[in-house]
Amino acid sequence: MGRYYSGDIEGKFWFALQSSDCADRFGKTGQTPSYIEYYFEAEDLVEVEEEIQRIETTLGEFKEKIDKFFEVNNGWNDQMLADNGISRYLLSEYADLYLGYKIRDAIKENGSCQFTAEW
Repeated sequence: MGRYYSGDIEGKFWFALQSSDCADRFGKTGQTPSYIEYYFEAEDLVEVEEEIQRIETTLGEFKEKIDKFFEVNNGWNDQMLADNGISRYLLSEYADLYLGYKIRDAIKENGSCQFTAEW
């Protein structure tokens, strides 16, 4: 069983890596109880892009390494990560980065991005 988000962007949170409120790091605080509601507007784009840049900087060369890992693997476990020199922390950052890309792209395309995340 996984936790999903849906709205202007859709996806599934990475099991055991992403919290349901990970989009908070891009500048908006989600609303609870059982679902977190997010609404990003055009004026939020700068903060979203700044957080994307911070994550890309944190990942550094590991972004390309993780990209290549997933070109040949459709899943992961702790041993696979260890064998490839990828920490769970970096994989979590990587997962958040791709959520950030989705938020950014939706804002650019639609002028806003709204989605609901399962809590």
